[in-house]
Amino acid sequence: MATLSFNAALVARFQTALSLLAFGSAFAIGCNLHYRKIVKNGVAGYPQEWLPSVSATIGDWYPERNVFQIFIALTAAPRFVILFLTYQLYGSTSLFVFGVLRTLSCGGWVYITSNDSGLMHDVLMIGYIVLNIPWMAGNTLMSKGRGVRRGRTAVATMFFATIAPLIYFYIQHKVHRIPGAYSSYAIFEWSLIFFDIFFDSVTERELRQTGTYITIGPQRLDSSGSAKDKSATEIPAVSDSNTARTATKPQDKHEEVVEKSDVAMKAALESALSPSSHAESKPVKSQIPQVQDVFSSTRAALSFISDLYRSYVFWSLFTVLIPTLFYFSIWELGVAGQEFTLLTLLTPFFLPTTPFFLPSNAETGIKTWFQMLRTKKGQTIASLVQYGALGAWMSDSPVVRLGIVGLSCATMIQREVVLWAGLVKGEGKAEGRGVGYWSVMVLLGFMSASLSKHVNHGNNPIWPFVDPKNGGWNKTGLALALLSLLEFATRRPSLSAPAKPKSDSPKPKAVSPSPYLPTFITTSLPLGSLIFSLHNLLADPSTLVAASWTGWENGKPRGPLPHVFGVATMVTLCLGIALGVGASGSRTPSRRIPATSPVWWFAGCVGAYGLYTERDWEGYGWGLLLAFVLSSVAPRIFEDAAKVARIRNENDDETDDGQASQLGKVYASAMVVYILFNLASIFTVAYAFIPGGWVFRERTDAVLTAQLLCLAPAFSWPGFKKHRELALPSSEPEPDSATTPPSSKKYAYITLALATALSVFGTLYHLPLSPPRPHKPGSTRILNAGIWTVHFGFDNVGHDSQRGMKALIQDMQLDVVGLLETDLHRTAFGHRDLTRVLVEDLGYNVDIGPGPNEHTWGAVLLSKFPIVNTTHHLLPSPHGELAPAIEAVLDVFGTEITVIVAHNGQEEDRLDRELQSTELARIMAASPRPVIFLGYVVTRPHALRPNPYEIMVKDGNVHDIDKDDMDRWCEYIFYRGLYRTSYARVSRGILTDTEMQIGQFVVPKHGTNVTDDSLEARYRRSRKEVLSQHHWFPMEYYGNEKGGGKNGHFYHVFYTPLYYDLPEGAVV
Repeated sequence: MATLSFNAALVARFQTALSLLAFGSAFAIGCNLHYRKIVKNGVAGYPQEWLPSVSATIGDWYPERNVFQIFIALTAAPRFVILFLTYQLYGSTSLFVFGVLRTLSCGGWVYITSNDSGLMHDVLMIGYIVLNIPWMAGNTLMSKGRGVRRGRTAVATMFFATIAPLIYFYIQHKVHRIPGAYSSYAIFEWSLIFFDIFFDSVTERELRQTGTYITIGPQRLDSSGSAKDKSATEIPAVSDSNTARTATKPQDKHEEVVEKSDVAMKAALESALSPSSHAESKPVKSQIPQVQDVFSSTRAALSFISDLYRSYVFWSLFTVLIPTLFYFSIWELGVAGQEFTLLTLLTPFFLPTTPFFLPSNAETGIKTWFQMLRTKKGQTIASLVQYGALGAWMSDSPVVRLGIVGLSCATMIQREVVLWAGLVKGEGKAEGRGVGYWSVMVLLGFMSASLSKHVNHGNNPIWPFVDPKNGGWNKTGLALALLSLLEFATRRPSLSAPAKPKSDSPKPKAVSPSPYLPTFITTSLPLGSLIFSLHNLLADPSTLVAASWTGWENGKPRGPLPHVFGVATMVTLCLGIALGVGASGSRTPSRRIPATSPVWWFAGCVGAYGLYTERDWEGYGWGLLLAFVLSSVAPRIFEDAAKVARIRNENDDETDDGQASQLGKVYASAMVVYILFNLASIFTVAYAFIPGGWVFRERTDAVLTAQLLCLAPAFSWPGFKKHRELALPSSEPEPDSATTPPSSKKYAYITLALATALSVFGTLYHLPLSPPRPHKPGSTRILNAGIWTVHFGFDNVGHDSQRGMKALIQDMQLDVVGLLETDLHRTAFGHRDLTRVLVEDLGYNVDIGPGPNEHTWGAVLLSKFPIVNTTHHLLPSPHGELAPAIEAVLDVFGTEITVIVAHNGQEEDRLDRELQSTELARIMAASPRPVIFLGYVVTRPHALRPNPYEIMVKDGNVHDIDKDDMDRWCEYIFYRGLYRTSYARVSRGILTDTEMQIGQFVVPKHGTNVTDDSLEARYRRSRKEVLSQHHWFPMEYYGNEKGGGKNGHFYHVFYTPLYYDLPEGAVV
């Protein structure tokens, strides 16, 4: 049989030619046959739009669509051949997987056009761009041959530089609907296509320079039985000292110098990115990976993903414990008793004990918790108990859910700290998973939990109180957790651990446990403060934005909007962790200096001070500095804690109660610090409901200062070294147990890059595609305004209530909404943003009200109308809880209207309520515009001074929405300068403890005022049939306690909305 051998570079050239032919022919045919059709879009057509987009060119019309699909199908064969050749060149399984996924996603957006399914087309296109990040980075760093790396770097730089203007013009087209913007977008879209093709075309040069040939058929053998012309049929072996080349030698000295420079750079970068199996610089007979090597590399990557997901589950359950138990506190408005569930985090103290404190000795055979958890079997069983919390969403009982979550956390924290210390057999240094590895993994898990909240409207999708109907992915999360656990349980211990040289010297003794005081000061104190700081500031990317928010001015936000700029926090978090990963487990002290220098601690102090004192962009910028410092030092602090907790090797089988005691001492003490910080931060706002809570009133500054002071011992202070040495066990083999393998660092960097990309695209995906618009046409001049106290986003059975709120607000067609009890950026409430679903799904302008550092329970204003200006008020509160208020000016059909959303204090604080009502009355009376007040007042209708009703109505110069409604206590709607045409009260259902009240108003014609403001004119009661249907509220909400209504809501009290005629002579 004949043997065919040809240069592999021809395959790359063939792929490039086919790709260019596919897109070029579609463009030429489309412009020739359907030019005006393919440039037309939903905003404009020719001549404003003059360049067709890629999607319109390749997917809308015959025959260009069919010609394109034929040519692009022909590229599949050479594309997969190039993938296998790349795999042979580099030996990187992860890069090969990214290449395959990239190819499949390319086929997805090519063959599923925007006309077939706009959502799938966009998702696959975004996925293709995201997968280009690891694909282009990996190919560039592992390039072989002269000029290959430079060429790829140039093309990749242009590719990613094109994305920013591409997004900008897409927003201009889709959101702002600017004619011509889509043609500008198309320029950059076509540029992306050609840059992508050109990047892959560089492979031709690489294959040619490495002398790669493809041989089809049997190899010819020489007389010795060896393959003839072997160099032409195999990919040459590559070592760290030389790069295989073709027979052509450098022609001059300059080329030789350039060649050696390229070889040196390649060797350095290849050693950082290549799998650990290629770390040793030994010549190999063939670059084609052996089956065992491929399996090992694939399993290593799979193990990393498994560990990452299990770390994500840990942080998800760790952060859900406090919201689950504080559900009871907010119903009790005080200490309910369930708060003691926090003590489940102290179970590391019990590691030296046995179940039920039974005796542990050789006769009984009963093992301690530590002895069980340091085996894979014990870790697996404990994980199964832990994952029970992932199924707790199925229970409608808050008590049952809390019990399951508490048991899960008690088991989880014990299990996890043994793993962090690298003391689990088969999961230690021999397997490349020492304490440096686990310190990095715990931060990647935290980052993943924060990312999952960012892309899921502020809710972690596997939290037990977020069930599937409220945006939970509980079943999927549990299934993935079980798969990751299966992977963990089936790992085999490493067989490649280096053999220890024999020695006649006695076996070294285990390190004695260090004194408690140095351990607590240098290790537990910083670790507990760090865990709380991460949880309180970075568990949700929008928390730092909320802390800096002050409102709107001249129609624009004064600072960053949470749902838009939370991505900056995610990017900063990833960058900080990347810096920490670089220093984690490093044997070189100079690489650890930035994370240990006191200068770095002072930088964090400056960021914290700026976050507390500044607002808007300045405050957010200082917050990002603090976030960067915390995330960069976190891996080292976790690593140092693990070193202190270890006083023996993970493979030492001797019973050692001292090791368990040391482990419990380090981590349980850190949990004590974490719990104390949690309580202190919550008491700064909940002081009115806690005995002695006034000590913490509004003292966020003190809590923040204490956090930083507790972090200080983790840094290398002059003169403090001797105290650190008392805690750090000197005989612990630090380099072996702490060093993070290069392959793990590579996976960590890839994970952080993907997380950054996902956070960006997640933000873009959730941005509303059009500006907010009122529900009623402008000709009606109708405005629906509602007030609702949403009870911190928990429904009556402890589930998240955001989707239920969204459904009712959408059905009632509310143009202006005031929400109260909304500041959830605290550990007690899960750092959630109740506005995310409403803003991103329903399209509202938003003012989230005073931030968490203002110590209120929160107030939010949502508006379908443009917000001109807002002012935040902290109402006088000498004794009770701080009362927030938002004073907003809205542009309603061309008329400026003042809307006030406020939450007064409780009934017990009579002086507070009087002072707060007086201030609100002053604000309303001072406004020269029409006024709508939406608030929580706590008073009986027509109650005289010093009760709030008379003060607000008379001094504020406003009207009650309906003076004859005597069945009110908390919520009230007042107005002035508008025509009120309807008033409705909607029952709470199970979403909250308070009803929704709605007022419907008609805005007088621009330039006119209310013509008749008399009592008789305002109370011309009517039936809905007399009014136009624009005034009607939804019919499906008619019902009562026995039946009817929708989702448990119905019109109650009057069992119908009340309607009112306009006064005679009204000009609207």
